[in-house]
Amino acid sequence: MVTGNPRQRSNSSNEGSDSLDNTQQDDSPTLPPTPGDNGIDTLNPAPNYSPNQITSPTITPPLSSNSPGQSGRQSLASPNHSSIQTNNPSPIITTSTRRHYHHNHHHHHGEGRRNYPGEPHLSLAPHVDPAPAPAMYWSKARTHGKPSKALRAHTVNLVGELMYVFGGCDAKTCFNSILIFDADTMYWNRARTIGDPPPICRAHSSTLVDKKLFIFGGGDGPTYFNDLFIFDTDVLEWIKPKTSGNIPSPRRAHTSAYYNNHLYIFGGGDGFKALNDVYILNISDLNNLVWQKLEPKGRPPISRGYHTTNLVGSKLVVYGGSDGHECFSDVYVLDLESNTWIQAVEKSYPRLSHTATQVGSYLFIVCGHDGSKYTSEVLLLNLVTMEWERRKVYGTPPSGRGYHTTVLYDSRLFVFGGYDGHSVFDDVYVLDLSACAYLPQITNFQLPEL
Repeated sequence: MVTGNPRQRSNSSNEGSDSLDNTQQDDSPTLPPTPGDNGIDTLNPAPNYSPNQITSPTITPPLSSNSPGQSGRQSLASPNHSSIQTNNPSPIITTSTRRHYHHNHHHHHGEGRRNYPGEPHLSLAPHVDPAPAPAMYWSKARTHGKPSKALRAHTVNLVGELMYVFGGCDAKTCFNSILIFDADTMYWNRARTIGDPPPICRAHSSTLVDKKLFIFGGGDGPTYFNDLFIFDTDVLEWIKPKTSGNIPSPRRAHTSAYYNNHLYIFGGGDGFKALNDVYILNISDLNNLVWQKLEPKGRPPISRGYHTTNLVGSKLVVYGGSDGHECFSDVYVLDLESNTWIQAVEKSYPRLSHTATQVGSYLFIVCGHDGSKYTSEVLLLNLVTMEWERRKVYGTPPSGRGYHTTVLYDSRLFVFGGYDGHSVFDDVYVLDLSACAYLPQITNFQLPEL
């Protein structure tokens, strides 16, 4: 990511460039910084960029096979083995008690939502507009147990009611630990894992497939990775499988999705330039993992990182991002059946380091950077019409931020961490969809013919 004070690109900018120009142009806005670790996390580390800060993307999980914001629904059975290390007042979860813990804390939708001590609530401060019924509203969650670290450029995947948080950075260092957040009880726990974890990293991707997290790429400081790790949430075990074939180049700020037994990787940056390539990995046999580079037909998106990718049906929907100079506002669709790129929306709302979470027939775009500032705005992209909609949101929203994560659970969007150009956050905000709570039930729809 490029440091400096971001501004919009002028109409004379070269939007067709597939690579980054190492010379900063007057009409090429620099983009928002994130706190550093004595290096620059950039898509294109041009020599005239300020070297005192670094940035990393928010990676959203696939939507049709992973957690919300990631891709379609997988089997979401909860883990039932190994142990989780906690500090009081968090419960200690062991091999013998974990299944009992899961069933006792399971949320029964038919009985209505239970009121837990950590249930997020709407602030009663006089400056907060009361939410008419029904309406979407923000609240800051009161969490318990061992608190989360302040994190940016981490990943979150939902398995049952448990959210698995991996990697990311605070203002000084990166991590390779697994934190677990129970969305029913609002309890934080630290997982006691087995096996060798990935190196500390940020701006990686994490894709949920059958209760396993497939973690690819990322990096720290000047280091970029192209390794694949698997985390089994059933037994809390790390595995590093052998891969072969046309392995993607080391990268971060990319996105991933899962479709038809294949893991898809798109875009990102390698430290010298932004990327717009597509790689696939058949993961049906973990003993025979062979990478292939996909060569889609049609005009591909401009090279980019810090974008979002969501699997909707058999299509990847790519929105926003940056090539290190420009904050993009376009929407592209990659049809995985015909292997064809299509531009669905040419110009809209510029965003990078945002999240995009599928809720029924909509993508909810939460926070991010608009090319000039960090925002807490919520945008809705109607996937049936490919048109943007705005909805009134009440309550106390999070401060403007990017490099956070967003997960849908029980008609609520949970927002974790992030960065606003000055501070890295450790908070959890909840957007209760309320009037839009029916949206997750909308599963029978099609994207428009483009």
